[in-house]
Amino acid sequence: MKKTRFAIAAVLLAAMAGGLAGCGGSESSYKSLDSATAAEVAEVAKADERLTGELENKTIHWMANWDINPDGTGKSTPIELAIFQSRYGGEVKFHNVDWSSRYDTLANAINGDEGIDFFPASDLDAFPKGAIKDMFVPIDDYIDFNDPLFADMKSTMDLFQWKGKHYVIANAVSGDNCVVIYNKDTIEENGLKDPAKLFAEGNWTWDTFTEELSQFVDVDNNQFGIDGWWFEAGLSATCGVPYIDVKDGKLVNNLKDPAIERLQNWMFELGTKGLVAIGVGDYGWTAMPNYIGEGKTLFFPCGAWALYNDSWKKDYGENAMFVPMPKDPNASAYYIPCGLDGYVLVKGGKNPEGVAKFAACKRVTITNERANAIATEQLVNDYAWRDDMVEMKKKCDELAQANPYYDFFNAVSSDVSGLLDSNENGIRAASKGQTPWSESVSAIYSAVDAYINEYNG
Repeated sequence: MKKTRFAIAAVLLAAMAGGLAGCGGSESSYKSLDSATAAEVAEVAKADERLTGELENKTIHWMANWDINPDGTGKSTPIELAIFQSRYGGEVKFHNVDWSSRYDTLANAINGDEGIDFFPASDLDAFPKGAIKDMFVPIDDYIDFNDPLFADMKSTMDLFQWKGKHYVIANAVSGDNCVVIYNKDTIEENGLKDPAKLFAEGNWTWDTFTEELSQFVDVDNNQFGIDGWWFEAGLSATCGVPYIDVKDGKLVNNLKDPAIERLQNWMFELGTKGLVAIGVGDYGWTAMPNYIGEGKTLFFPCGAWALYNDSWKKDYGENAMFVPMPKDPNASAYYIPCGLDGYVLVKGGKNPEGVAKFAACKRVTITNERANAIATEQLVNDYAWRDDMVEMKKKCDELAQANPYYDFFNAVSSDVSGLLDSNENGIRAASKGQTPWSESVSAIYSAVDAYINEYNG
């Protein structure tokens, strides 16, 4: 894939999607750009010749469980929104939905002709489900893949094709979908090697990941290994083979792939050795991110959105840090779970042209050197990241861009995700140390295959 140059902060702003769900705040706590920054952004919007044309309809309707506009989480006006407002007089109207029922709410809005224009693709569960269910429409009539703003993302958008049409406006590929959060103090106090140093040395692998856990975990003394609800999918990505893929506009079932079997056997070993915190000893079945800051848990694999706020130190500690998921030593490349900054166009939307212009503003934020700098400064100021965190985010993004990886097992249908996300025989079962992958594949393969064949038509 052609490497895309983009701002760390631009993708950080978009990646807050799932992680900021439910965050509250009074309107008085919302941040606006200071006058000097606003003036500079306005100059960028005016001077960048890649932003062309005008908008007759200046309002676009956004449905999600998070707002693009400033909210109570501590973020300022996103630079892409400021550019959209300055260059096109644009406005993003927010339609708030509950996370768990967002697709039902969207379906009702489509049936009621409410004119919702766009919906997040960043949760990685919209495609191909929305294309199969006729909830989203192709982007091909609204995005010019030869446009200098979007040409670099053409290869990424090609990954999201269904029956010959593109369905996702991809702004950027990021490496923050799932990272390993840890506390540097815990590492030092227990005589372990800093994962960031292991990564810098090219030695952050399944093997060193396991070694660190084995040295730290002592359940009887309340020292636990891997916590969080995302680590199974995050580790799965590192083998480079998705459970369910989309190739040539067709779904592909990879459950019997040898790389996945090897990955699952390793996770089974982690579970049998007690290195997974959830359900071990007195730990219970609730994720405890605060245990990272307290030095009780070693690793918390999670979306980096957990650090995109002004209160991350409360859970993870002053010396919290993160690294990519560890490399599979037998994989052909260093694969990590990739994030996606992007949108899908909703069926019945009244202003797809407006969404395309807003996406163009986002691409300017990502590719314009000065807009990049402003956005980076904004994120550092808003969330108090250290330089080493900013630099690590950049390295994660570079890994993701070099080897883009997306798994569609949660994005086909509730039937398929229900099978693959179950604790009994899904991708999580082996890590509990009770159900080998061979048993799970025997239990679910035929059913998954039947659904996929049905959807492929």
